[in-house]
Amino acid sequence: MNGVSKLVLGTVQFGCSYGVNSAGRPDFAEVSRILDLAHASGITTLDTSSAYGDAEQVIGNAGACRFNVVSKYPKGSGNVADAFSLSLARIGVPRLHGYMLHHFELWRENPGIWDDFRRLRDSGLTERIGFSLYSPNELEMLLSAGVDFDLLQFPRNLLDRRFDPYLPGLKGEGVEIHVRSTFLQGLFFMDRNSLPEKLSPLRPSLEQIDSIARDKDLDVSALALAFNLLNPLIDGVLVGVDNCSQLQADIDDSEADCWFDFDIEVSDRALLNPVNWK
Repeated sequence: MNGVSKLVLGTVQFGCSYGVNSAGRPDFAEVSRILDLAHASGITTLDTSSAYGDAEQVIGNAGACRFNVVSKYPKGSGNVADAFSLSLARIGVPRLHGYMLHHFELWRENPGIWDDFRRLRDSGLTERIGFSLYSPNELEMLLSAGVDFDLLQFPRNLLDRRFDPYLPGLKGEGVEIHVRSTFLQGLFFMDRNSLPEKLSPLRPSLEQIDSIARDKDLDVSALALAFNLLNPLIDGVLVGVDNCSQLQADIDDSEADCWFDFDIEVSDRALLNPVNWK
């Protein structure tokens, strides 16, 4: 599998503003061009959610039927089957590649909700079911409970490798693994001299990334993408873009090839979760 084919196009930007370094929500014409470029370049999968504003409707109108689509069930969505049917209608597809529980606490508070997901998979309306996770503790709870998921999404990047010990076992069980936050929501591209005060503890780590990129003659985006794309245990690497130029840059960067033999120190690991940036 080449680098481009492992890219998963995230669509949260198409429905709402997102990320600390975002250029803003693209208009529909630009979204259409982005999807056209993605399809022509060999990207096969879109990631979305009914929690992303009107992203499902936007990509549906822009031709999401050309792709494998993964969507999510967020809190406050009511009946799972009804929410799923609405997502299908908005996206304009007869079935999904994957459907995930967007917020882990929904399962923690009501484990029986997983029966609704199983029924969707058993009926053939989605190929895979799973969870969007934030911490290994959540994964440990699922494993301890014997939950039969076959799709996971979680953060992984140059500074955040918390899920790495689980990768071999998950792949051995046939779980499809998608990773997000490859660029830590755009933080990797921010001016090191203009970081918000809350994020200033990460400056030494970011400067170490800069140094490694220079040593390998890569820009930071190519280094960060290669870190995830070249891991054979990872099936999909989410990227979010605001325009075609950004997507083309990611496509070009996906061809980078380098060996990773470094470890980057992080002084405040709580800052690896963007929830703690506020």
